[in-house]
Amino acid sequence: MVQFNLPKNSKIVTGKTWPKPEGASNVRKFQIYRWNPDDEKNPSVDTYFLDMDRCGPMVLDALIKIKNEIDPTLTFRRSCREGICGSCAMNIDGINTLACIYGLDEIKGDVRIFPLPHMSVVKDLIPDLTHFYAQHASIMPWLETKTNRPAKEWRQSIEDRKKLDGLYECVMCASCSTSCPSYWWNGDKYLGPAALLHAYRWIIDSRDEATGERLDELEDPFKLYRCHTIMNCAKTCPKGLNPAKAIAHIKKLMLERAH
Repeated sequence: MVQFNLPKNSKIVTGKTWPKPEGASNVRKFQIYRWNPDDEKNPSVDTYFLDMDRCGPMVLDALIKIKNEIDPTLTFRRSCREGICGSCAMNIDGINTLACIYGLDEIKGDVRIFPLPHMSVVKDLIPDLTHFYAQHASIMPWLETKTNRPAKEWRQSIEDRKKLDGLYECVMCASCSTSCPSYWWNGDKYLGPAALLHAYRWIIDSRDEATGERLDELEDPFKLYRCHTIMNCAKTCPKGLNPAKAIAHIKKLMLERAH
Protein backbone atom coordinates (compact mmCIF):
# COMPACT_ATOMS: atom_id res chain seq x y z
CA MET A 1 0.00 0.00 0.00
CA VAL A 2 1.24 3.46 -0.91
CA GLN A 3 1.95 5.68 2.10
CA PHE A 4 1.91 9.44 1.97
CA ASN A 5 3.78 11.53 4.51
CA LEU A 6 3.07 15.14 5.36
CA PRO A 7 5.94 17.61 4.99
CA LYS A 8 8.01 18.22 8.09
CA ASN A 9 6.35 20.42 10.73
CA SER A 10 3.05 20.54 8.82
CA LYS A 11 0.81 18.59 11.21
CA ILE A 12 -1.23 20.83 13.49
CA VAL A 13 -0.97 19.90 17.16
CA THR A 14 -2.77 21.00 20.30
CA GLY A 15 -1.18 24.13 21.72
CA LYS A 16 -1.37 26.03 24.97
CA THR A 17 -4.60 26.56 26.86
CA TRP A 18 -4.69 29.90 28.64
CA PRO A 19 -6.59 30.35 31.92
CA LYS A 20 -10.16 31.61 32.03
CA PRO A 21 -10.73 35.19 33.23
CA GLU A 22 -11.50 35.30 36.92
CA GLY A 23 -14.97 36.34 38.03
CA ALA A 24 -16.38 36.38 34.48
CA SER A 25 -19.83 34.93 33.86
CA ASN A 26 -20.04 35.45 30.10
CA VAL A 27 -16.99 33.55 28.86
CA ARG A 28 -16.30 32.49 25.29
CA LYS A 29 -13.69 30.08 23.94
CA PHE A 30 -11.35 31.03 21.09
CA GLN A 31 -9.17 28.52 19.23
CA ILE A 32 -6.48 30.25 17.18
CA TYR A 33 -3.86 28.90 14.78
CA ARG A 34 -0.28 29.59 15.86
CA TRP A 35 2.97 29.06 13.99
CA ASN A 36 6.36 30.65 14.49
CA PRO A 37 8.97 30.00 11.75
CA ASP A 38 11.78 30.68 14.20
CA ASP A 39 11.14 27.88 16.71
CA GLU A 40 11.00 25.00 14.17
CA LYS A 41 7.93 23.52 15.89
CA ASN A 42 4.73 22.22 14.34
CA PRO A 43 1.85 24.67 14.01
CA SER A 44 -0.59 24.50 16.88
CA VAL A 45 -4.02 25.67 17.94
CA ASP A 46 -3.94 27.68 21.15
CA THR A 47 -7.04 28.12 23.29
CA TYR A 48 -8.05 31.42 24.88
CA PHE A 49 -11.03 32.48 26.97
CA LEU A 50 -12.50 35.98 26.93
CA ASP A 51 -14.97 37.82 29.13
CA MET A 52 -17.46 38.89 26.47
CA ASP A 53 -18.91 41.55 28.74
CA ARG A 54 -15.58 43.37 28.38
CA CYS A 55 -14.96 42.76 24.67
CA GLY A 56 -16.01 44.59 21.50
CA PRO A 57 -18.50 43.06 19.04
CA MET A 58 -16.16 42.12 16.18
CA VAL A 59 -13.70 39.26 15.78
CA LEU A 60 -10.89 41.79 15.42
CA ASP A 61 -11.86 43.29 18.80
CA ALA A 62 -11.36 39.86 20.35
CA LEU A 63 -7.98 39.36 18.68
CA ILE A 64 -6.77 42.76 19.84
CA LYS A 65 -7.98 42.02 23.37
CA ILE A 66 -6.12 38.70 23.38
CA LYS A 67 -2.93 40.35 22.12
CA ASN A 68 -3.15 43.30 24.53
CA GLU A 69 -4.23 41.48 27.68
CA ILE A 70 -3.33 37.78 27.39
CA ASP A 71 -0.72 36.86 24.78
CA PRO A 72 1.36 39.62 23.17
CA THR A 73 3.04 37.11 20.83
CA LEU A 74 -0.16 36.59 18.81
CA THR A 75 0.50 37.99 15.34
CA PHE A 76 -1.99 39.25 12.76
CA ARG A 77 -2.46 42.09 10.27
CA ARG A 78 -4.92 44.91 10.83
CA SER A 79 -5.22 48.58 9.99
CA CYS A 80 -8.46 50.41 9.18
CA ARG A 81 -10.99 48.43 11.26
CA GLU A 82 -13.67 49.49 8.74
CA GLY A 83 -13.47 46.84 5.98
CA ILE A 84 -11.57 49.20 3.70
CA CYS A 85 -7.90 48.13 3.75
CA GLY A 86 -8.34 44.34 3.51
CA SER A 87 -5.48 43.71 5.96
CA CYS A 88 -7.28 41.50 8.48
CA ALA A 89 -8.51 38.80 6.10
CA MET A 90 -8.46 35.37 7.71
CA ASN A 91 -10.49 32.18 7.94
CA ILE A 92 -13.07 32.59 10.71
CA ASP A 93 -15.44 29.77 11.55
CA GLY A 94 -14.57 28.18 8.18
CA ILE A 95 -15.25 31.35 6.16
CA ASN A 96 -12.70 33.63 4.51
CA THR A 97 -13.62 37.14 5.60
CA LEU A 98 -12.44 40.33 7.28
CA ALA A 99 -12.09 40.13 11.06
CA CYS A 100 -12.96 43.81 11.49
CA ILE A 101 -16.46 43.53 10.03
CA TYR A 102 -17.33 39.97 11.06
CA GLY A 103 -19.44 40.01 14.20
CA LEU A 104 -18.91 37.57 17.04
CA ASP A 105 -22.68 37.20 17.22
CA GLU A 106 -22.58 35.65 13.74
CA ILE A 107 -20.63 32.67 15.08
CA LYS A 108 -22.27 29.84 16.97
CA GLY A 109 -20.22 28.08 19.64
CA ASP A 110 -16.45 28.33 19.93
CA VAL A 111 -14.63 30.77 17.67
CA ARG A 112 -12.01 29.12 15.43
CA ILE A 113 -9.58 31.39 13.60
CA PHE A 114 -7.00 30.30 11.01
CA PRO A 115 -4.97 32.11 8.34
CA LEU A 116 -6.29 32.26 4.78
CA PRO A 117 -6.09 28.72 3.35
CA HIS A 118 -3.71 27.38 0.73
CA MET A 119 -1.12 30.12 1.17
CA SER A 120 2.26 30.05 2.81
CA VAL A 121 2.14 31.42 6.33
CA VAL A 122 4.58 34.10 7.45
CA LYS A 123 3.59 33.77 11.11
CA ASP A 124 0.39 32.88 12.99
CA LEU A 125 -2.52 34.50 11.08
CA ILE A 126 -0.38 36.30 8.49
CA PRO A 127 -0.32 34.76 4.98
CA ASP A 128 2.39 35.51 2.43
CA LEU A 129 0.66 37.64 -0.21
CA THR A 130 3.75 38.29 -2.37
CA HIS A 131 2.56 36.13 -5.28
CA PHE A 132 -1.01 37.40 -4.94
CA TYR A 133 0.13 41.02 -5.28
CA ALA A 134 2.43 40.14 -8.20
CA GLN A 135 -0.55 38.67 -10.05
CA HIS A 136 -2.51 41.84 -9.41
CA ALA A 137 0.34 43.95 -10.80
CA SER A 138 0.48 41.76 -13.92
CA ILE A 139 -2.97 42.90 -15.11
CA MET A 140 -1.79 46.53 -15.27
CA PRO A 141 -4.14 48.03 -12.64
CA TRP A 142 -3.89 51.56 -13.95
CA LEU A 143 -5.25 53.71 -16.78
CA GLU A 144 -3.42 53.10 -20.09
CA THR A 145 -3.82 55.92 -22.63
CA LYS A 146 -2.29 56.73 -26.00
CA THR A 147 -3.86 60.08 -26.86
CA ASN A 148 -2.48 63.34 -25.56
CA ARG A 149 -3.20 64.11 -21.94
CA PRO A 150 -6.21 66.45 -21.55
CA ALA A 151 -5.86 69.86 -19.93
CA LYS A 152 -7.80 68.78 -16.83
CA GLU A 153 -9.01 65.20 -16.43
CA TRP A 154 -10.05 62.19 -18.48
CA ARG A 155 -13.79 62.67 -18.72
CA GLN A 156 -16.30 59.85 -18.30
CA SER A 157 -20.06 59.79 -18.66
CA ILE A 158 -22.29 58.91 -15.72
CA GLU A 159 -23.41 55.76 -17.55
CA ASP A 160 -19.83 54.57 -18.16
CA ARG A 161 -18.92 55.34 -14.58
CA LYS A 162 -21.77 53.14 -13.33
CA LYS A 163 -20.26 50.18 -15.19
CA LEU A 164 -17.43 50.18 -12.65
CA ASP A 165 -19.76 49.69 -9.69
CA GLY A 166 -19.25 46.28 -8.13
CA LEU A 167 -15.64 46.24 -9.31
CA TYR A 168 -13.69 49.17 -7.90
CA GLU A 169 -14.81 48.37 -4.34
CA CYS A 170 -12.47 45.35 -4.10
CA VAL A 171 -9.98 45.82 -1.24
CA MET A 172 -7.58 43.06 -2.34
CA CYS A 173 -8.05 41.06 0.85
CA ALA A 174 -7.54 37.73 -1.02
CA SER A 175 -10.59 36.12 0.60
CA CYS A 176 -12.02 35.18 -2.81
CA SER A 177 -8.84 33.80 -4.39
CA THR A 178 -8.01 31.67 -1.35
CA SER A 179 -11.52 30.18 -1.38
CA CYS A 180 -11.25 29.13 -5.03
CA PRO A 181 -10.37 25.44 -5.71
CA SER A 182 -9.00 26.35 -9.15
CA TYR A 183 -6.63 28.81 -7.46
CA TRP A 184 -5.60 26.15 -4.95
CA TRP A 185 -4.68 23.78 -7.77
CA ASN A 186 -3.17 26.24 -10.27
CA GLY A 187 -2.29 29.33 -8.25
CA ASP A 188 1.06 29.61 -10.00
CA LYS A 189 -0.61 30.11 -13.41
CA TYR A 190 -4.28 30.98 -12.86
CA LEU A 191 -4.61 34.65 -11.90
CA GLY A 192 -7.53 34.02 -9.58
CA PRO A 193 -10.81 35.87 -8.91
CA ALA A 194 -9.35 39.04 -7.36
CA ALA A 195 -6.84 39.80 -10.12
CA LEU A 196 -9.38 39.01 -12.86
CA LEU A 197 -12.04 41.19 -11.28
CA HIS A 198 -9.55 44.07 -11.36
CA ALA A 199 -8.60 43.18 -14.93
CA TYR A 200 -12.23 43.52 -16.00
CA ARG A 201 -12.53 46.81 -14.13
CA TRP A 202 -9.85 48.30 -16.40
CA ILE A 203 -10.97 46.50 -19.55
CA ILE A 204 -14.41 48.16 -19.44
CA ASP A 205 -13.20 51.58 -18.29
CA SER A 206 -14.24 53.92 -21.12
CA ARG A 207 -11.16 56.08 -20.55
CA ASP A 208 -8.72 53.22 -21.07
CA GLU A 209 -7.14 52.76 -24.50
CA ALA A 210 -5.44 49.39 -24.09
CA THR A 211 -8.42 47.02 -24.17
CA GLY A 212 -6.93 44.88 -26.94
CA GLU A 213 -3.59 44.53 -25.18
CA ARG A 214 -5.31 43.63 -21.91
CA LEU A 215 -7.35 40.89 -23.58
CA ASP A 216 -4.26 39.62 -25.41
CA GLU A 217 -2.47 39.28 -22.10
CA LEU A 218 -5.32 37.18 -20.68
CA GLU A 219 -5.63 34.93 -23.74
CA ASP A 220 -4.01 31.96 -22.05
CA PRO A 221 -5.19 28.44 -21.07
CA PHE A 222 -4.44 29.09 -17.40
CA LYS A 223 -4.58 32.83 -16.63
CA LEU A 224 -8.31 33.14 -17.35
CA TYR A 225 -9.82 29.82 -18.33
CA ARG A 226 -9.10 27.88 -15.14
CA CYS A 227 -12.23 29.51 -13.71
CA HIS A 228 -14.96 26.86 -13.61
CA THR A 229 -17.64 29.12 -12.09
CA ILE A 230 -17.63 27.32 -8.75
CA MET A 231 -18.83 30.61 -7.19
CA ASN A 232 -16.94 30.30 -3.89
CA CYS A 233 -15.49 33.72 -4.64
CA ALA A 234 -18.87 35.44 -4.75
CA LYS A 235 -20.11 33.58 -1.68
CA THR A 236 -17.17 34.53 0.53
CA CYS A 237 -16.44 38.11 -0.60
CA PRO A 238 -16.81 40.33 2.50
CA LYS A 239 -17.68 43.30 0.25
CA GLY A 240 -20.50 41.47 -1.52
CA LEU A 241 -18.82 41.52 -4.95
CA ASN A 242 -19.08 38.88 -7.68
CA PRO A 243 -15.69 38.08 -9.26
CA ALA A 244 -17.15 35.09 -11.14
CA LYS A 245 -19.51 37.42 -13.02
CA ALA A 246 -16.59 39.67 -14.01
CA ILE A 247 -14.64 36.65 -15.24
CA ALA A 248 -17.63 35.50 -17.30
CA HIS A 249 -17.81 38.95 -18.92
CA ILE A 250 -14.11 38.72 -19.86
CA LYS A 251 -14.70 35.32 -21.48
CA LYS A 252 -17.63 36.80 -23.41
CA LEU A 253 -15.42 39.64 -24.67
CA MET A 254 -12.87 37.07 -25.79
CA LEU A 255 -15.52 35.25 -27.84
CA GLU A 256 -16.92 38.44 -29.35
CA ARG A 257 -13.57 39.61 -30.67
CA ALA A 258 -12.78 36.13 -32.02
CA HIS A 259 -15.84 36.18 -34.30
